[in-house]
Amino acid sequence: MERNNFTTTIKKQPVVTILGHIDHGKTTFLNAIRNLPFTGEKPGGVITQEIGLFEVEVEGSKITFLDTPGHEIFSQMRERGAKTADIAILVVSAIEGPKDQTKEALEAIKKAQVPFLVAITKMDLPGANPQRVKQELTKIGINIEEFGGDVPVVETSAKTGQGIKELLEILILLAEMQNLKADLTKKPKGIIVESQFDSKKGFLATCLVEEGVLKLGQIIGTQTAFGKIRRMENWKKEPLQKAFPGQGVLVLGFEGQPGVGEIFEVFESTEEAKENLEKLEKREREILIPKEGQKTFDIILKADCLGSLEALEKLIERLPQDKVLVRVLKSEVGLVSEDDIKLAKTSGGKILAFKTGVDKVAKKILEKERQIKVYQFSVIYDLLERIKKGMEKMLEPEIERKEIGKLKVLVLFWRSGSRQIVGGKIIEGEVKKGVKIEILRGDEMVGKGKLINLQINKRDVEKAKKGDEVGILYEGDERIKEEDILVFVIEEKRKVEI
Repeated sequence: MERNNFTTTIKKQPVVTILGHIDHGKTTFLNAIRNLPFTGEKPGGVITQEIGLFEVEVEGSKITFLDTPGHEIFSQMRERGAKTADIAILVVSAIEGPKDQTKEALEAIKKAQVPFLVAITKMDLPGANPQRVKQELTKIGINIEEFGGDVPVVETSAKTGQGIKELLEILILLAEMQNLKADLTKKPKGIIVESQFDSKKGFLATCLVEEGVLKLGQIIGTQTAFGKIRRMENWKKEPLQKAFPGQGVLVLGFEGQPGVGEIFEVFESTEEAKENLEKLEKREREILIPKEGQKTFDIILKADCLGSLEALEKLIERLPQDKVLVRVLKSEVGLVSEDDIKLAKTSGGKILAFKTGVDKVAKKILEKERQIKVYQFSVIYDLLERIKKGMEKMLEPEIERKEIGKLKVLVLFWRSGSRQIVGGKIIEGEVKKGVKIEILRGDEMVGKGKLINLQINKRDVEKAKKGDEVGILYEGDERIKEEDILVFVIEEKRKVEI
């Protein structure tokens, strides 16, 4: 778009994050990239511990590398609606192959829905076996290019520089395929990558700019801190006047310490920043942290007026949430917007609109993003029922145990492995073929199994009743003995209701 011959839309600098197992050479790999052109010398200090990111220029294009503390922060940023990275690199050791942390990192990448490539590291070490690693990658669900998939895999060595240049070229290609753009007229916004306190300089924050142009002198704020930008530095500690989308900068001027993963915005005044802080603190309290084992049902709430929102929020708070926690990721008056759809896509939250519609831009996006739906309501209790149904779907059905009969074992016929044929008399209820068996010896349950077959007078039957003498084929680990009582049990699934 053009305005007064001034271009307000530019090509966005791609942001790349590196994830993987803690011992698979992520930091060494990053240092090898940071120290291009490769010299083979040991890197002079780990800049990522200071600022959390750095830039590399490849064939005239710049790439920002973000060193996240781990997939937990990556997931946290995703849930807060921030598209932290445009591309991800999954590092995997050429010796060890994928580990549990690799799988967790892969899950975080998939949830964030960003393109990625795999860097097989430590190729210079004895025992490196990239072909075995590639086979293992396919087993955990990565469709690599070499085997007909779409995920590039690059064999690398931080020590020799092998594959580093090729990897950077692939990153540029992936960025070009996404056609990343940035609108400079948008209000500056981004995410806090790192935060610390310096006894001489005060509070410092590494900010990754996502939208707009961050400038010296602006009022910046998050949900926990705000201040006036007194100084900005790039990753080389050079002073900056401006920072564009895709760039990371060290910001001095916060009056408090912002939290890692928090979204920052620019405000017209200190007063506006304070009001925003109070509003976000309230919202953050509402987005509760789930207890261990507790599931979460995330929603994005839109309404026609503040009164409707407040009424809905109070009713949602009253829902039983011991098993499933309802988290209100966003609660706002107005039409469903592009930002709401982005948040739904990155967080997996459901968009619930009460007496309000969808704006034009959002409608066009929804035509392409078929997996995202906007649920519209005109009656409050219909909206609450939708939340309840969503919560119930997340719960496993309860298993209800029901005793249907008992048998006293009178004679033992045959046993082979885990199977045994016994005879006895039904003393209570009835018995059906296929039911579960619990073995009582005295007052103690000593084993469990299954009734495979049932006979009366050596003829197969489906069921038998009290008083019948029967032969049964039992399967289970515990051996049945004479005088044991066999309890016949059926288990029924029951839907859990909120």
